[in-house]
Amino acid sequence: MGDAVGQMLASAVGIAISPLPLIAVILMLATPEGRGNGIAFTAGWLVSLAALVTVVVLVGSGGDASGGDDGPASWTLWLKLGLGVLFLLMGAKQWKDRPREGHAAGQPGWMKAIDTFTPGRSAGLAAALAVANPKNLVLAVGGAVSIAASTASTGGKAVAAVLMVLIASLCTLLPLGVYLLGGRKSAKVLGEWKAWMAAHNAAVMTTVLIVLGAKYTGDAISGLAG
Repeated sequence: MGDAVGQMLASAVGIAISPLPLIAVILMLATPEGRGNGIAFTAGWLVSLAALVTVVVLVGSGGDASGGDDGPASWTLWLKLGLGVLFLLMGAKQWKDRPREGHAAGQPGWMKAIDTFTPGRSAGLAAALAVANPKNLVLAVGGAVSIAASTASTGGKAVAAVLMVLIASLCTLLPLGVYLLGGRKSAKVLGEWKAWMAAHNAAVMTTVLIVLGAKYTGDAISGLAG
């Protein structure tokens, strides 16, 4: 199980520090229907991410991704190489498209309409950000493939998948926990988190994508050359 957890950890952390879902849930918690929308958003995120990770792990395990005693199957290494290159390209694009100094990043249309959201729309937005957002989709698939390619038992892979979903969901679980348990101080704390993530969005995601790209590419080249 340790192999599976270690392989998926970087991808799970990469999703967890993704700024968009954190900013979205904080904005929802500040609306008149904050409690219901925040809970619905977090539930939608958890369910969508869990479904994606489960499908990829099951398909990968059924395709003999572990490769037996010889290490991961070659197709998983080629897939990781492709994902690594994609991470590097996405990181370069993220940095290229960053807001220039003195200019604020434009808000997506759904952020401006978030006050009108219902719990159903909140859950739908969470699903879109979890599995339709290209960055999170690639990160989730990469982490799930790493679990499938590990030498862990079926039970170990299941535990690793659950841990991956929980770690990757900290971006929604933590703000919701602060809101529900933090009392009057919660608004100030969440506001500071949102401001910091909005200001450092490009730098955070560029760093995550470049680091993961280097790791996936290096792991794949090492495995293919071995």
